[in-house]
Amino acid sequence: MLTGWAIGRRLTRNPLGLGYPLAVPLISARALTKRYPGGVTALDGLTVDIDRGIVGLVGSNGAGKSTLIKILLGLIDPTSGSATVFDLDVRTKGTDIRQYVGYMPEHDCLPPDASATDVVSHLALMSGLPKTAARERTAEVLRHVGLYEERYRAIGGYSTGMKQRVKLAQALVHDPRLLLLDEPTNGLDPAGRDEMLELILRTGREFGIAVIVASHLLGEIERVCNFLVAIEGGKLLRAAPLGDFTEQTGTLAVEVEDGSDALAAGLAAAGLSTIVDGRAVLIALDGERAYDLVRDTVADLGLPLIRIEQRRHRLEDLFRDAPEDGAAAAVDDAPPPPPPAPEATPGPPA
Repeated sequence: MLTGWAIGRRLTRNPLGLGYPLAVPLISARALTKRYPGGVTALDGLTVDIDRGIVGLVGSNGAGKSTLIKILLGLIDPTSGSATVFDLDVRTKGTDIRQYVGYMPEHDCLPPDASATDVVSHLALMSGLPKTAARERTAEVLRHVGLYEERYRAIGGYSTGMKQRVKLAQALVHDPRLLLLDEPTNGLDPAGRDEMLELILRTGREFGIAVIVASHLLGEIERVCNFLVAIEGGKLLRAAPLGDFTEQTGTLAVEVEDGSDALAAGLAAAGLSTIVDGRAVLIALDGERAYDLVRDTVADLGLPLIRIEQRRHRLEDLFRDAPEDGAAAAVDDAPPPPPPAPEATPGPPA
C-alpha cells in the first residue's frame, strides 16, 4: 500500500477546487468533429457522456480513439463541436485539464539513457511538486508498478513490459483524478498483458482513480472495464455498462459430440426453430418448453451431451455490421499537422 503522497489520497474531495460540480459527467462531448486536411474525418459528430469508473474506449484501429484522447487533453482542437473534462472546456482550459489527468501514450516515448527514477521524478517536478515530494512520489509509483528494484537502471535495457510500466508510473506520479491509457498493453506478451491489466484494475479500484482504457482488443476491455464506449469511423456505436453489451440473447446453444443434424431435425419436428452450427444446435427460446424438448430429444436419440447454455451477445457483434470508413481509419494514428506552438507541449505530465 502506498504511503506519503498516496495515490487516490484526495479523491474524495471536489477535484480541482474550481467549483467542479460532482453531479456533471467526468467527460462530456457534444457533436465533436475532427477533420484533417484532405477531407479525412477522424471524429464525426461524437456525442457521449462518460462518468467515473474504469471505462473502456473500444474500437478498431483507426476508429478515432487516439484523436479523441488528444482532444480531451487539449493537445489538438476539434473542428467543430465541444467537449469538457471536469467541466473544463478542452479548447480553452487544456493546461488546467492536464494538471489533473495522467496520460499514458501508445507509442514508445522514453529516453533510453535515462533511468525510470530520472524520467518519473522529472515529470513530477514539471507537475509542480516540490523536490522532496517528487522523490517520494516517484519511489511510491515505481513500487506500485513493480519497478522499485530496477528504478536506477537505464531504460534502454528495459523490456517492453518494463517500459510500459514506466509510462504508467509517469501518468500516476502527479496524483491525477483521471487516467487516459492509450493501448496500454501494446507490444506485450500474454503474461505481460495480464500483469498490466491487473495493475489497471488495482489502480482504478483500490485508489479510486477514474480510468479510460483505449483499446482495439475486446477481450482485454471485457476483463477490466465496467462501462464501455464503442466508436467506429469516428461515430458513437454505443455507450453502456458492460453487462448491457454481453446480456443474454434469446438463443439456446446445445452442443453434442455427434448427431447435431439428427438433434436439429428432432427439435424442428417438435416445433422449434433450429440452426446447425458445427457440433452445436442453435434454438430460438420458447420459454421453458425448449429446455424440456431438448432434454427429451437428446435422451430419445441417445446423444452424448456436451453443454447447453443460453448464448450471450459478444462485443464483436457490435462491430460486425458497423459501416466502414476507410478515410477515418487511415488517419487516426497518423500524426496530425503540427499544432500551434503554445499547445505543442503539455505542461504537467500528459
